[in-house]
This record gives sequence, structure tokens and C-alpha cells, in this order.
Amino acid sequence: MKSKSIRIAMWSGPRNISTAMMRSFGGRSDCAVSDEPFYGAFLKTTGQRQPMADEVIASMDCDWQSVAEAMRGPVPDSKALWYQKHMPHHMVADISIADFPDHRHAFLIRDPDRVVASYAAKRVEVTADDLGYARQLDYVDQAAQMTGKAPIILDSADILRDPETHLQALCSAMEIPWDAGMLKWEAGARESDGIWASHWYGRVIETTGFGQAESAMPELGAREQAIADQCRDAYEKLSEMRIRL
Repeated sequence: MKSKSIRIAMWSGPRNISTAMMRSFGGRSDCAVSDEPFYGAFLKTTGQRQPMADEVIASMDCDWQSVAEAMRGPVPDSKALWYQKHMPHHMVADISIADFPDHRHAFLIRDPDRVVASYAAKRVEVTADDLGYARQLDYVDQAAQMTGKAPIILDSADILRDPETHLQALCSAMEIPWDAGMLKWEAGARESDGIWASHWYGRVIETTGFGQAESAMPELGAREQAIADQCRDAYEKLSEMRIRL
């Protein structure tokens, strides 16, 4: 009898290493990946004029219920694993983490100063709500209640410092086998990439593995620092619960 496929929901803030993590799971022979499936619904619902918003909406299913059903539905190519890259701040309708009780949930965090600096480098203005820390913290609590287990949280800085050790720990926590293919992948775009890849994924498309460990903290302007500071408390609470090795 064929074993049941495992659906993984990785809840990450933006400008994290979330796309590199998607590449990592995509490097497994047993894993399908999906790239921010609720992004189109989020843009259509909120009317936010983010880069390529019209193209994103036109390219995606923008019905919340329909997307949720698809994420719970048949696994692409009947793979053993299905890695779904999700953004908590996208979840602005009546669909939430609670609609995926059978998924295995994990959370990817990054220091807000680095996240805001990354946005600034792209010349994109953001608010604290756009970064999703508060909702991510709420989803961590909900995941723990659904599973009765401690949440699975990884900080991008830890992964970049020692990818193999932390990815092995992630696989162990999610009760899936380790696969060394998660450490290296071929450069280039993927059919599974969202249409927004041409704007946001320039560096990732060129990579063949995780980048170098992060350097000194960036210096932010007053406005950017104020936004990062609004996210600091939630980030620190998340960080306290992260996998530590």
C-alpha cells in the first residue's frame, strides 16, 4: 500500500531566504513545490499595488477557497512530499493556517532590520504589517495548539551559518528523511516559480546553494528603523522558540 503524501507548509516573512529554501526542497527527488499560492488572492483582495500586481493576479487562481482546496488536494506528480511556500501576511481573508490541520507546519524567520534593509535595496516601501511578524507569531501559537507539539522555527541566519546541520534538524522535526540534495541545486528559473520571479528572484536564480553567513547588521534610515522596531518584539518571541544547535 502506497504511503500517504506529506504536505509541508513553510510560513515565512518576505525578503527572507524563503525562495532559497524552496529551491532546497525542490532539490529533493521526492518533493513537489508551490510558490506563494495565495499571493494573487492577496493582491486582488487588498488592491495593493506591488510590483507586477496585474500580471500576478492574471496568472493565478485568486479565489481563496479554491486555492485552499488545491493545497489540500492531490500532490503534483504524486510526489511523497509537497513543499508549499506561504507568507502569513498574505492571509487576509477567511482562510488561515487553521484550514490546513493535516499539513506539517514550519516557520522561517529573519531579523527585521535585515528584512527592511532588503526592501530598501529594492526601492520598495513597506509597513510593519507588510512584514507579517505579528501574524506569524499568531500562526506559531495556532500550529502548536493543532499539533500539541512545540512549533518548528528556523532563523535564516542559522541556516546560512550551517545549512546542513539545520536542514537535517528541520527534516528530523518534520519527521521526513534527510536528503543531501537539499544543499545544492542547479542555477536557473523553475516552472514552479511565480511570475514575479523576474522582479524578485534575480539573485536566487543565479545560485546553486545557500549563500554565505550574514555579515554585520545593516544601518537603516530613521523611517526604516522605526518599521523594523515595530516588528522587533514579535521577532524576539519567535527567535526564543527557534531550533538551536
